[in-house]
Amino acid sequence: MNTTTRSTPTTATAAQGDDAGKLVLRLAVGVLVLLHGIFKLQHGVGFISGMLEKAGVPGVVAYGVLVGEVLAPLLLIAGLFTRAGAAIIVINMLVAFALVHRADLFALTSQGGWALELQGLYLFGALAVMLLGAGRYSVGGAQGRFN
Repeated sequence: MNTTTRSTPTTATAAQGDDAGKLVLRLAVGVLVLLHGIFKLQHGVGFISGMLEKAGVPGVVAYGVLVGEVLAPLLLIAGLFTRAGAAIIVINMLVAFALVHRADLFALTSQGGWALELQGLYLFGALAVMLLGAGRYSVGGAQGRFN
């Protein structure tokens, strides 16, 4: 009788894998959103201000995008106040959907993909980080209050 035993990962090994996955997700979302923020730092937020004013919102609110695309991604990358930073990115993306991408919300590309798949990945990636937390590979540590 063949009694082959399967080795299963220990709880510690599984937790390390989970934490590594959280790190990869945090870095991917954080860096990619930060690049948009750097562009806005270099070129200004005038175009956003115009859209806000058209929607009846004071144009100065456009500077809030820097919180969502510079400060929040830096928090994700560092793993400090990670859930709060991710929540800010989620809100930032929802505002972007409402102001900029509303017409494409249900549109598909000529290749059959969602027209907003990149923005959707930012939104849902940030939502996943918000729900999962930073993990142990972070400045705040796995048990950090907001991680």
